[in-house]
Amino acid sequence: MTVLSVLDLAPIAEGSDAAQSFRNSVSLAQHAESLGFRRFWLAEHHGMPGIASAATAVLIGHVAGATRSIRVGAGGIMLPNHSPLVIAEQFATLEALYPGRIDLGLGRAPGSDPQTARALRRDLASDPDQFPQDVVELMDFLSDEPRQAVRAVPGRGAKVPVWILGSSLFGAQLAAMLGLPFAFASHFAPALMMQAVHLYRSGFKPSAQLAKPHVMLGFNVFAAPTDEEAALLATSAQQAFVNLRTGRPSKLPPPRAGFLDTLPPGPRAMLDEVLSCTAIGSPQTVRQRLQEFIERTQADELMIAAQIHDHAARLRSYEIAAQVMAAQ
Repeated sequence: MTVLSVLDLAPIAEGSDAAQSFRNSVSLAQHAESLGFRRFWLAEHHGMPGIASAATAVLIGHVAGATRSIRVGAGGIMLPNHSPLVIAEQFATLEALYPGRIDLGLGRAPGSDPQTARALRRDLASDPDQFPQDVVELMDFLSDEPRQAVRAVPGRGAKVPVWILGSSLFGAQLAAMLGLPFAFASHFAPALMMQAVHLYRSGFKPSAQLAKPHVMLGFNVFAAPTDEEAALLATSAQQAFVNLRTGRPSKLPPPRAGFLDTLPPGPRAMLDEVLSCTAIGSPQTVRQRLQEFIERTQADELMIAAQIHDHAARLRSYEIAAQVMAAQ
């Protein structure tokens, strides 16, 4: 049976701030834990007015400390921004604090614009094409018998599951080659999803961490008691996507009735493409969309994203998603 997990971008809603975003993240994680979601992941983004999870490892520790059993992790850490040694130390520390509950998803995108990427790294000498070598180096720091002279302390022997994240075929091939679980960002970049899943499954080589392929797919859910209410909730994320793609990243806007009708053909087509892996509607509508998506992809796990302005409505959306999956 396909299981559900949560992707939280720690949204900063219009009229709110980062401190409230962090309180909402804890509230959502506790709610997800009570509903039986398997994981709660936070994503590294920088310079984004509407996303508060830049210090991803710090926020993971905060959420893990406020929950008891749900796995908490990064979906993901953008490894080109960091030294593999530093990430090994951070996540081994988290694993020591919260044993058996920490996940480390790794991506090769900067998670920012070029100017912010330069500020993060001071120069752009860190080549994204070195990502595979950086992943292997990081995994070696966490292994029982590291081959490197430098030691991550804590690090050696830390049982932190490593995932490869991607929105292209590159990540699928790397995850297959290394025998790691693979998470595809179909919640905002679905174009290559099926091809990436096929490449990963067909090329998978078992490893010490994983005996068979494990596919997690991103999926947006905007659920409410009625289709009409859900459609209104979804306009916050739709506005945010349009703002981002037009070079005007913003805090998460409040819902706007009739928003889609105001869009010219270009932005409307963009939304239809990037949000094609999405369920918007009542419990019955969401159930049907989830069933269709799972049947088409045979995903082992869905990472549910829900960029909803009102926190109570966001909690309710995740609750509906869990209920309809439990009823299948």
